[in-house]
Amino acid sequence: MIKRSTLRAQIAAALRDEILAGRLPAGSHFTVKEIAEQYGVSATPVREALVDLAAQGLLDVEQHRGFRVHEFTAGDYRAMVQARMVVLDGLFHGYLEGDGAVTALAQGDGHPGPGLAVEPVAMASVRRRAEAAVRAARAGDLDVLIGYDLRFWRELGDIIGNTYICDFLDRLRVQCWVFTVPGLRGGPEVANRLWSGHRELLDAVERQDAVEARRIMGEYHGHALALAEKRAMRLSP
Repeated sequence: MIKRSTLRAQIAAALRDEILAGRLPAGSHFTVKEIAEQYGVSATPVREALVDLAAQGLLDVEQHRGFRVHEFTAGDYRAMVQARMVVLDGLFHGYLEGDGAVTALAQGDGHPGPGLAVEPVAMASVRRRAEAAVRAARAGDLDVLIGYDLRFWRELGDIIGNTYICDFLDRLRVQCWVFTVPGLRGGPEVANRLWSGHRELLDAVERQDAVEARRIMGEYHGHALALAEKRAMRLSP
């Protein structure tokens, strides 16, 4: 028998994937009853899952009407990317260059600081995610890329950061994908517009090459902001 909490998480994950894939586009309305009937389950775990997704910023609660997929603006996206930049840069600086406060947080949370060994199994898992993400990006396979990109950053964050910061970054990254996916799907040559620096960044992190890691991160941030500008131009009247 599936526990209700597990069912709640499964429904939330399934709906999140639908939103990420664009199959539940921004502005879509639905009720608890409609989702419960769709998945053949009771209303309680569905309601809990939808409240969880609303807490993650993916859904809006509409009084007496149900839920609506949140519509992120270009301004929202730029703000999310900038927040992601600040947090990621702080984490990478602490891991690669030994910044006091960030390094202390990392070490205090049981994660390695500069010069400390990383479990080979953990690094091998991140590398598999990186390789898969690069292949998907170069093939223009957006659905596969999103899954591996999220896992890559989550696992890399687990190595160099702490759980609370990783949760925050994961939420930002999901929201960023939700904004960019419609524009990427609707345009030509998707593969040419996808960032594929996962493997190079991981190489720099493994070497603890701060200069190269900072350069690659700069490209990553610049790429994200360029997507925002292109999407904003398409959305403008």
